[in-house]
Amino acid sequence: MAIVLGHVDRATPMGGNLIAGGATFRTWAPRADAVYLIEQPQLAAIGQAGWRPSEDDRLEDLGDHSWGGFLAGAEDGYRYMFWVDGIGGSGPKRDSYARELTLDPAFPNSFCILRAASGYPWHDAGWRPPDFRDLIIYQLHVGTWWAVDAAGDDLRATRSGRFLDVATRLPYLRALGVNAVQLLPIQEFATAHSAGYNGVDYFSTEMLYQGDTDDELARYLTAVNALLRSFGQPELGIDALRPGINQLKCLIDLAHLHGIAVIFDLVYNHAGGDFGDRSLWFYDRFTNANKNNSLYFTDQDWAGGQVFAFWNSGVRQFLIDNAVFFFNEYRIDGIRYDEIRVISNNQPDGRTLCRDMTSTLRFIRPSAIQIAEYWEWDRALPVTPTPSGLGFDAALGDGLRDAVRALLAQAAGGENAALDLNPTAQGFYPPVGYDAAWRVVQCIENQDKTYFPHADAARVAWLADPNDRRSWYARSRSRVAATLLLAAPGIAALFMGQEILEDKLWDDNEKDHPGHLIWWDGLNQDPVMANYLRFMQDLVGLRRNQPALRAEGVRVSRVNNYDRVIVVHRWVADGSAGRDVVLVASLDEHAKAGYGIGLPFGGRWHELFNSDYYDGFPNPAPVGNGGSVDASGTGLDGFPHSAMITIPANGVLFLAPG
Repeated sequence: MAIVLGHVDRATPMGGNLIAGGATFRTWAPRADAVYLIEQPQLAAIGQAGWRPSEDDRLEDLGDHSWGGFLAGAEDGYRYMFWVDGIGGSGPKRDSYARELTLDPAFPNSFCILRAASGYPWHDAGWRPPDFRDLIIYQLHVGTWWAVDAAGDDLRATRSGRFLDVATRLPYLRALGVNAVQLLPIQEFATAHSAGYNGVDYFSTEMLYQGDTDDELARYLTAVNALLRSFGQPELGIDALRPGINQLKCLIDLAHLHGIAVIFDLVYNHAGGDFGDRSLWFYDRFTNANKNNSLYFTDQDWAGGQVFAFWNSGVRQFLIDNAVFFFNEYRIDGIRYDEIRVISNNQPDGRTLCRDMTSTLRFIRPSAIQIAEYWEWDRALPVTPTPSGLGFDAALGDGLRDAVRALLAQAAGGENAALDLNPTAQGFYPPVGYDAAWRVVQCIENQDKTYFPHADAARVAWLADPNDRRSWYARSRSRVAATLLLAAPGIAALFMGQEILEDKLWDDNEKDHPGHLIWWDGLNQDPVMANYLRFMQDLVGLRRNQPALRAEGVRVSRVNNYDRVIVVHRWVADGSAGRDVVLVASLDEHAKAGYGIGLPFGGRWHELFNSDYYDGFPNPAPVGNGGSVDASGTGLDGFPHSAMITIPANGVLFLAPG
């Protein structure tokens, strides 16, 4: 069937797109001599000596460095490739905008699959994501987080986790209390294992994360439909899960029903490192003597891959198109942008990309958060509005993270070790130039700080007690660290396993680096992990139920290194009384009785939360204040009132008036 010319123009979307009667195809290849569509019946001929497409399948030069044509009769599931002739050679290329790639033939010899943009029956019509300041993010890696068979046996040592594995585990995240999940990068990567930061096909999702056999899909379908029924939603048929891309859409759909936003981790600073001849690399087949001729990339290396050519407006548009695609077709609720400094330091075009990206996406979906990873000295640049700044909503923070991790290492030295609480106190305030504290994404663990290949990686439990990660010292100090995170202004972020006091580093390659998977069986076998999960559930619930813990009002009213005590006042800055919360945290290995602290109001203060209750949960005799304290004392710590309280060893208290 020949390509029909004259039906595609510069306004036609890039890639392969279904329309009435067939499909349009358009691709950007500015220095190509000719571009062809390899139709489905011809795909088997690729690689045969002397074969090349027919002139009937040649696309039209549209005069803007793109090529296009219409194919009548093409339907959902149709397979195709492009063929590009250039001065550097000729051969097949995967569509850089392909929505899905084949499992058979397998990557990197995959073909592109034509998919309808609206091919999944969504159930989330009433979904509204949380306000940015209310987000509590859970970061996970799809391939290693969760995968079990019908009997409940762990499969992660033999195969990657799937999108639908994560979907069936959403009730766990809902019970934890988080309201956003951040998936480590899910775009197609070339290697057998990956943390995700070496993507090569930007519009296609990772095939390792897709189920493919009917038996496997039938088992997932049973679990998915049970979840849909629990929300009063119509069930799916198995055909809805057969396209791999629909499995990720199903995960996002179900997450929304569970009240959980979905944030993608997208890598727009570099790509690949494992490019093949059919990839983006030298896409228009220009001479390959210089990496700067590769169209999409430069000769600059980053993290084992190549930095994008931000100077090229076509490359910038490709990256913006990719983000818009995930917003529109996958209904994601935000983006965490990897290493923005690599982009912004490519002056001025990298900053142009950032500003155009954030402005475009804010216009399309103002309710979706845009988070920058940025570690340069001018920390406020990403969250400063355009045109003087880059226009992101929030940025990752390391002040509180590094301070708390260092504090744990100090405390691990024992009861006589010197502690410096001042960096932790400073971490409760936003960096210089920030107009709001909520713009900082706070964490104490993330994918980098817990990743096995990284020399400085360490889990919180290990920092708390390197000799015994299940000791009272490890679990009590870890509870203090988690509380400092959840009590701090900003967007709180947890890393997978943190909520059960996982002490092992994580790795995406269990075959070559065994022993780095989350030990989920520990919830049934290790009381420490089960008790810690209950502690985290209640701590997350406290943050969600106390507006002061998500508000801007913050003052560290006491920092006493000798006593090993820090006291933090949080309030809603609208002048309303009775919405204040005071955190008292101690890393003293002995309880403190009759310890005076200042409070902003007199009268009775309730003990909202006591970490000692969770040691041997439920602790029948927690050290504390019997549920309340009396703020009848004279002024202290800059407050007009004070109370004498009891603080548990290595413990935390939350107090509220009323």
